[in-house]
Amino acid sequence: MGTLYLVRHGQASFGADDYDQLSERGRAQSVRLGQYWRERGQKFDAVYTGTLKRHQQTLHGIVQGLGGLDLPVQAASGLNEYDSDALLHAIHPAPLPKADTPELYRQHFRLLCDALAQWMGGTISPQGMPDWNGFADGVHAVLEQIRHQHAGRNVLLVSSGGPISTAVGQVLGTSPEVTIALNMRLRNSAVTEFSISPKRLMLQTFNTLNHLDTEEHRSWVTSA
Repeated sequence: MGTLYLVRHGQASFGADDYDQLSERGRAQSVRLGQYWRERGQKFDAVYTGTLKRHQQTLHGIVQGLGGLDLPVQAASGLNEYDSDALLHAIHPAPLPKADTPELYRQHFRLLCDALAQWMGGTISPQGMPDWNGFADGVHAVLEQIRHQHAGRNVLLVSSGGPISTAVGQVLGTSPEVTIALNMRLRNSAVTEFSISPKRLMLQTFNTLNHLDTEEHRSWVTSA
């Protein structure tokens, strides 16, 4: 039986004009994950990513840490994150202050959770985004492709918190509320594992950071 390794991207640039760039810490997290796998002889048979810059940069760091990975990369828009700005604007049209204090940071994510719940419930339609069913169908299509084409193989997948929590929710059959809660708990460069068989995907681990579980690297743990 194979394993699908779903990796959330490294720390991006929260609060910057362009969130879709890894920070220096995010690049270091990605390289460290690749090093961790290289130390343990981890091999992959296929690679999937979203098409966002932070996905590509995270994969680049992993490959650097691995010491190379001679495989074609299958980029799928179904692995791209939802547009959090569009979600927030749909329920709070006025500009929000920059989330540069703990309270404003918490407010930002409280509003985001509210917007996600309304989007998933079909009560808002954020501009430029698919509806929730369309987003979930995009994630499901990638999972089905992997299940059909790579049963018994090891697959690396780099994406974001939204698609990964959606994938976990689909495998476990969770409610929208639980899917949102899973999304909010995913940490940067965290690994979630599914076993792959021809019949189904099954959850093995969720949101692990074994590559950062050393005295040297514990301070590298981030979430945004």
